[in-house]
Amino acid sequence: MTFTLPRLRPLLAAVALGAATLAGPAAAQDDKTSIRIGVTPGTHEEVMEVVRDVAAEKGLTIEIVPFTDYVLPNTALADGDLDANSFQHQPYLDQQVKDRGFDLRTIAKNFVEPMGIYSEDYKSLADLPEGAQVAIPNDPTNGGRALLLLEREGVIDLADGVGLTPSPLDIAENPKDLEFTEVDAAQLPRVLPDVAAAAINTNYALEAGLNPLKDAVAIESADSPYANIVVVQGENLDAPWAKTLVDAYHTDAVRQFILDRFEGAVVPAF
Repeated sequence: MTFTLPRLRPLLAAVALGAATLAGPAAAQDDKTSIRIGVTPGTHEEVMEVVRDVAAEKGLTIEIVPFTDYVLPNTALADGDLDANSFQHQPYLDQQVKDRGFDLRTIAKNFVEPMGIYSEDYKSLADLPEGAQVAIPNDPTNGGRALLLLEREGVIDLADGVGLTPSPLDIAENPKDLEFTEVDAAQLPRVLPDVAAAAINTNYALEAGLNPLKDAVAIESADSPYANIVVVQGENLDAPWAKTLVDAYHTDAVRQFILDRFEGAVVPAF
């Protein structure tokens, strides 16, 4: 049977409609006006609440999803359960991408939370006794960060060339024969009473009622390379909603909130 052109047109139209339907979700991802962002409790969550209000004025709705550890937010983002996250610094993301093969990309810096070392029994690191137990984060980047801080304070010496992710195995000199215990970062405030000292990330320190500027016996300098970042899937790097998110974050209102709320314990990186 021979089909005339008029009878082919409905068929071609149906094919075109099907193609448009298949293309629809991808286009919707770029044009979305509502996103889910994963954060850790404390600093990141509080700041994101301000960002959420600013973003709403720009037509972007943000749902904040809190996580209590440093592993799940990247997994959830890679799996598509989140559109973005805000909880980590660049060295941590780099390690996660290397170890897990995630296609996750940084779209903005947000703030620096200087890591502090705390003790309930000693006023300075020089007072730590022989064989004292020191707790550090158990993830490679934050554990390495703690060891670098201890080296800067003259407590230990690390082997040459360890970069930003040394482990206790990279300690070249340990004059006081300190014992290092690796603990999940979120649990470090809880173990503080049981150890001589603990290196605690600022978000967890603040959540536990510790003031890094007043309570830490040692703290990172403001030029720390561990600025926190906002992260998305690689395919969303140039999405319009991602730009709106960055524009909402990098505003005077958010910057001023960080300065006023945390009184120098958290430093804007934008």
